[in-house]
Amino acid sequence: MSDVKDVKEEKILTEEEEEVKRLPEDESEEVKESEEKKEEESQRYVRLMAEFQNYKKRVDKEKKDTYAFANEKIVTELLDVIDNFERGLEAECADKNFFEGTKLIFDQLQGVLAKSGLEEIEALGQGFDPMYHNALMMQDSEEHKSGEIISVMQKGYKLKSKVIRPAMVIVAN
Repeated sequence: MSDVKDVKEEKILTEEEEEVKRLPEDESEEVKESEEKKEEESQRYVRLMAEFQNYKKRVDKEKKDTYAFANEKIVTELLDVIDNFERGLEAECADKNFFEGTKLIFDQLQGVLAKSGLEEIEALGQGFDPMYHNALMMQDSEEHKSGEIISVMQKGYKLKSKVIRPAMVIVAN
């Protein structure tokens, strides 16, 4: 009878062992699924944070550009005023005081625009650069190298490194 009891106990132990073996497998599958979900959520969180950081950088850049170029339209319109001032100052004037007063006003206007980031594009004697210069014509010249700017018809300007009006030039052939 003890043999039968031992066999029954062995069977019971075997069944219990199998059940115990099955439980960790089920639990391990659940743990695996849980870890996969956790990893998936972690990856989603990382992507979301990266997208948010990119968004913040893009908004900051747009804000800086808006502030930097907010006055571009008014400055562009004032370029014609500067051109006319320069033409006026080149003309002869009988009244020296009037000329000096006009020159002071012109210098003041240029100072205000320079504080806003306006700068003249150097052209005369420089090599032609299509980013900064607009060639009106090419002219044969023995005094200048080929591609060198020999005359400026209209000054060009940059506003905080952005070209707002290219210089109109004549280039040596």
